[in-house]
Amino acid sequence: MRHKGKSAPELGQLRIIGGSHRGRKLTFPALDGVRPTPDRVRETLFNWLMPIFPGPRCLDVYCGSGALGLEALSRGAADVTFIDQSPVIASHLKSQIQLLRADNASVVNADALNWLRAASPDKPWEVVFLDPPFRKEFLAPALQILAERKLLAANAYVYVEAEVELNPLPLPPGWAISRHKTAGQVQYALCLVRQPD
Repeated sequence: MRHKGKSAPELGQLRIIGGSHRGRKLTFPALDGVRPTPDRVRETLFNWLMPIFPGPRCLDVYCGSGALGLEALSRGAADVTFIDQSPVIASHLKSQIQLLRADNASVVNADALNWLRAASPDKPWEVVFLDPPFRKEFLAPALQILAERKLLAANAYVYVEAEVELNPLPLPPGWAISRHKTAGQVQYALCLVRQPD
């Protein structure tokens, strides 16, 4: 049962599974639609990404609990930018980042698609985590903006989490699925970005 009105939301808990903060338990607001990427899926994803960690610049879009970006911080990301439109999530995530003393992380409270359309990073991102609310048709436009606005480094990776029935994934031209798995009603894929000539 969730609190109503202006009461603080109930808190869920997630555990960082690798890196310098391995085993650390953090909390997140248990709002409708916020579903942290499960431990087993995160472990698989970061095994896939092991060749480029530590060091990549990361973007966690529709970050929700922040599980993916927090895991990236623990494993040595150069920096992580978290995006979420919920002020409750953004505020709480800032407090969790302070607990980790991660001065290489920033949280932006904004609509993800609008923010991506206006973004102009000093350097392109090398890893993007894209786990939007399911069945809301946010995934395809987000992927399109990432491709068209050249926000990504050459040979960047974009991790996508989506409902299992979304087939095929709406990848921009030239992008290729490097790894793909399903877990129950969820599919997850690591996509290699190939910039058009």
